[in-house]
Amino acid sequence: MSEKTKFKALRERKNQAHLGGGKERIEAQHKRGKMTARERIDLLLDKGSFREVDAFVVHRTYDFGLEKQKFTGDSVVTGWGTVDGRLVYVYAQDFTVFGGSLGEVHAEKIIKIMGMAMKNGAPVIGLNDSGGARIQEGVVSLAGYAEIFLRNTLASGVIPQISAIMGPCAGGAVYSPALTDFTFMTRGTSYMFITGPDVVKAVTHEEVTSENLGGASIHSEKSGVCHVAADSEADTLYLIRKLLSYLPQNNMEDPPFLPTTDDALRADESLDSLIPAEPGRPYDVKEIISKVVDDGQFFEIQESFAGNIVIGFARLGGHSVGVVANQPAVLAGVLDIDSSEKAGRFVRFCDSFNIPIVTLVDTPGYLPGTGQEYQGVIRRGAKLLYAYCEATVPKLTVITRKAYGGAYIVMSSKHIRGDVNLAWPTAEIAVMGPDGAVSVVMRKELENAEDPAARKTELVNEYREKFANPYVAAERGYVDDVIEPRETRARLINALEMLQNKRDANPAKKHGNIPL
Repeated sequence: MSEKTKFKALRERKNQAHLGGGKERIEAQHKRGKMTARERIDLLLDKGSFREVDAFVVHRTYDFGLEKQKFTGDSVVTGWGTVDGRLVYVYAQDFTVFGGSLGEVHAEKIIKIMGMAMKNGAPVIGLNDSGGARIQEGVVSLAGYAEIFLRNTLASGVIPQISAIMGPCAGGAVYSPALTDFTFMTRGTSYMFITGPDVVKAVTHEEVTSENLGGASIHSEKSGVCHVAADSEADTLYLIRKLLSYLPQNNMEDPPFLPTTDDALRADESLDSLIPAEPGRPYDVKEIISKVVDDGQFFEIQESFAGNIVIGFARLGGHSVGVVANQPAVLAGVLDIDSSEKAGRFVRFCDSFNIPIVTLVDTPGYLPGTGQEYQGVIRRGAKLLYAYCEATVPKLTVITRKAYGGAYIVMSSKHIRGDVNLAWPTAEIAVMGPDGAVSVVMRKELENAEDPAARKTELVNEYREKFANPYVAAERGYVDDVIEPRETRARLINALEMLQNKRDANPAKKHGNIPL
């Protein structure tokens, strides 16, 4: 065979791999409103940067007639490329080949790329579009999933792992995304669940569609499984690129610094009047975030889930930070099971990858009631406390209004190794709110008063004047400074720069035992 013939054969093999399951199946994929695996990779990565590996792999199965159905590259495309010039590893399941099902060689390709990502310290991104395990390969498929899950777990906290659900993701396949750091979904074309609608109907007699059982809206609003939901595949891939801009390549690096023209000393006077005069009146904490961070840019995570707490990424003076903020506009900003788990996992991610944490506090405490107690708010609410206590990255805290009871402690207080703790003059720091405190402490006096209601009003006002302010805490050094709201941006940036060489450590151990 001549060299020219060999080169032609090589090109033909590569062209065959690029066709996946063939033109008809590619057209069917497009008719569903979905891109092919390769189209997704091309859109995700910098133009021309993708380098494929294992493009010539084929399955080794001879049962059920599979020996007559072999596709070059099998049902997943793997390789590496760059996003904004930074190395990433990627795998994209190809639904046009065996419905993207996972078999032995499919798993081996993913395992190889994950191993390379670990060795070279770069993020790994999985684009999931699969019918699940390849039934014809039996237990070998299950073994392949298990090998992937093991590597997801070993890579956790070492390199960022991002999953995008671009189609179906069912059964054991959902556990890999669940083990990664962030899960993206596309509305209308992606869904994930342990058991599909047919099994649900057979076992529980419930009739439910795939969308209502495990669509993007369900997982972004109700379950919290989805961190970011987008309206199209293009939007999903763009948002993954944007997320990566805030993250380091691995746990040994600092997050990327991005110079900004936004003045580090900028003072926004509108912050001075943002907190309502009435203690019970809500406001949107996102207004504070947008007025303080660089260029008002905030990348929110789990926006539609547990809205009483807000989490996401931003920059301050060019430095990437994670933001955790109570949201008074939803349930008065109380902490509960969902908000604790949402914020707790985010804090642990930031700590794993050297991202400083900025906490904005305005919460009256934990949500009371039998519903929360029966579902384990003590254990599950403690996850956020554990996460903050464990974190050794720079931790900056600003108390804007209410910081009552255990919630004051939990929200990155000085006592759990908060580095710089600031308060606005509107801050109220106490064991509980004035009304509750007076009812408990002054109960006998109120019972004996001629006009209990009038006397209670007087006592509540006295309590608020004496205790519902930041100065008692400041006198003891629990708050480092009381500042004017307009100073917040400058003070946070200054604190970040002061803490850039911070070193802190936890006792030597295999790992802690977070209250799961």
